[in-house]
Amino acid sequence: MTKTFKIFAALLTYPTAEIQEAVDDFLPLLKEEALRSLVFVEPLQPLIAEYRERDLLDLQERYVLLFDRTRSLSLHLFEHVHGESRDRGQAMVDLKAMYDAKGLAINSTELPDFLPLFLEYLSILPCNEALELLREPAHVIAAIGERLTKRGSSYAAVLDALGQLAGPADAKVIEALRKEPDDDPEDLEALDEAWEAEQVTFGPGSPEDGCPKVSDMLGRLQAELPTDAHAKLQEQDPRGDADNG
Repeated sequence: MTKTFKIFAALLTYPTAEIQEAVDDFLPLLKEEALRSLVFVEPLQPLIAEYRERDLLDLQERYVLLFDRTRSLSLHLFEHVHGESRDRGQAMVDLKAMYDAKGLAINSTELPDFLPLFLEYLSILPCNEALELLREPAHVIAAIGERLTKRGSSYAAVLDALGQLAGPADAKVIEALRKEPDDDPEDLEALDEAWEAEQVTFGPGSPEDGCPKVSDMLGRLQAELPTDAHAKLQEQDPRGDADNG
């Protein structure tokens, strides 16, 4: 099990008292595991300090404002690729099937493309396979990280760390994501319009210019991932359901 992915999943999950109590262990565990590089550890310290010092309700309010009310910062990966189209639904079905095929039961109210849940899945895979799979959403991770950096958010360090682990993203897709509007969560009218907009598309229309699809990801991984992995992924309900997580 790769602890690094579990720690990143916790940091990107709706803040809870349990996470707040555990954060003091996060940096030592990251240093102990030393996954590839420790360059990303130091920038995580401000976020860890905020968990220690800020009131839990303040942390939760900030999280909702950033990730629930700001579409351009959504932690649902396929939202940035398919919007609300039917393609997104099929992509999530395919991703859940990938979880199920490896003996994983998702005990969560979250959708399969929720980034913390995806990271929980990566945490139980052999490291090389997990890092290979992380490269698939590298462009989305990079775009969210850039937007968080512009806001001066300490959460940017988590996305940047994931970007370092994933490696370079497709330049064309990154550029397309950069052109998408970075909505203001305080502008409720604009927010409603953004959620009603058509899905994001990339490139002039040819498959090779578009975003990597989950079907391609599944095809590459079927022959590589272990068949005897059995685990139950428990995820915190983003509204604080104590029965989950």
